[in-house]
Amino acid sequence: MIEIRPAAERGHFDHGWLDTWHTFSFADYHDPRYVHFRSLRVINDDRVAGGGGFPTHPHRDMEIVTYVLEGALEHKDSMGTGSVIRPGDVQRMSAGTGVTHSEFNASPTEAVHLLQIWMLPERKGIQPSYEQKNFPAAERRGKLRLVASPDGRAGSVKIHQDNKLYAGLFDKGESAKYELKADRYAWLQVARGSVELNGIKLQAGDGAAMAEEPVIELAGGKDAEVLLFDLS
Repeated sequence: MIEIRPAAERGHFDHGWLDTWHTFSFADYHDPRYVHFRSLRVINDDRVAGGGGFPTHPHRDMEIVTYVLEGALEHKDSMGTGSVIRPGDVQRMSAGTGVTHSEFNASPTEAVHLLQIWMLPERKGIQPSYEQKNFPAAERRGKLRLVASPDGRAGSVKIHQDNKLYAGLFDKGESAKYELKADRYAWLQVARGSVELNGIKLQAGDGAAMAEEPVIELAGGKDAEVLLFDLS
């Protein structure tokens, strides 16, 4: 079973410095049909104008993953971490018992486009931590590259939840198949471009919830960048 979450039906807010689309309920946007999917709580599709950003604010008991599509995002937090997140990077911050952080566009003029992802952790009260790794385009081209997992396998960042996150790039003639176990669920998010999911055409911003789909096939891509979540 596949349920499509069309891009145009997401929550949308334009704050001037921030143009954002919410796949799930977030802040002032609430959709009772899309509060979360399993432990996947937030997918925000953000475009931050040059010089703009999120001032220091707190989080706790959340696994936060940042995936930059274009531009560069400057990160600072109360753990003493300072970094710049660029395309190909995956940042994981476990908020746990509590952390404060800020995220600003690293450029004063060019916009940054990113996906901000939240997942509920396996338990509350985890020690806050930070991790960032780069996954070159060659590792994601025409395949699904594991970028986050519970055990950090294959060089992925480690998340405190029984979920796996894959990233892939698909253009004409490129395809990939993924076998989903019977007791697992999946969510596909099309970050940009277009791709076919089991023969269903999806565009940038579209999402798809999956259950009882033993094989997930991605094909017919055009400049597509996708994230696939394998969820407990």
